[in-house]
Amino acid sequence: MTAARSRDVLTPALRGLGAVVFDTDGVITDSARVHAAAWKTAFDAFLAEHPPQQPPERASKAPPGAPPEAPSPPRPFDADDYLRYVDGRSRLDGAAAFLASRGFEPAPATVSAVADHKERLFTERLRERGVDAYPGTLRLVRALRGAGIAVAAASASRHAAELLTGAGALDLFDALVDGGEAARLGLGGKPRPDLFLEAARRLGVPPARAAVVEDALAGVEAGRSGGFALVVGVDRTAGPDTRPRLLRHGADIVVTDLAELLDDGTRR
Repeated sequence: MTAARSRDVLTPALRGLGAVVFDTDGVITDSARVHAAAWKTAFDAFLAEHPPQQPPERASKAPPGAPPEAPSPPRPFDADDYLRYVDGRSRLDGAAAFLASRGFEPAPATVSAVADHKERLFTERLRERGVDAYPGTLRLVRALRGAGIAVAAASASRHAAELLTGAGALDLFDALVDGGEAARLGLGGKPRPDLFLEAARRLGVPPARAAVVEDALAGVEAGRSGGFALVVGVDRTAGPDTRPRLLRHGADIVVTDLAELLDDGTRR
């Protein structure tokens, strides 16, 4: 990791806070793309193995003797689905939400099977390639620590500690609340604010004096409903509608890189 830049100072929006809680995937580490790729493989495999059935009302309207009309195949999983249904959520919640969006009402065992398939794919890719931390995020974390502001990482994933360790960033955070801790404590998944509230509690700072940094729609919703003083949305996609969607779901401000929340001393 590079050394902290001595001229980095915080923008006014962050000054006076007692703590900042960072989501992990897509905010601290470049792992959201690995999650998205694993989800696509798992979901598209499920859709290929479970073709949709023709609705009974359409079959009843077919002329006598006419061959049955083939139902349209479900649209494959895409980047918008990742942002809308699974980003920031637990594996089971994300799997269930996406499958419901495609008209399926799968049994819990089916949801678990799809989620487990995704988990195996993600773990394989993580072990093969690893992930890096975003330099702009590390700069901001160091500047926060230099200003005496506590920092925590939070994630619905059980891999958060492994990701942060591999990226050389774990020691920068005063606390970590991951999917394993969430299960142990019975914390609700996003868009409920439980993960972030637990992280703030461990830092000893009330939400009204803390900020949340998130890239997921469910995550900014969680920050807003948790009563945090500031919710920062991170738009890594630079898509035409991602920024307004983050704002609509609860972000106060949206940046494409967290270094935008720093002043390197050249701006006045």
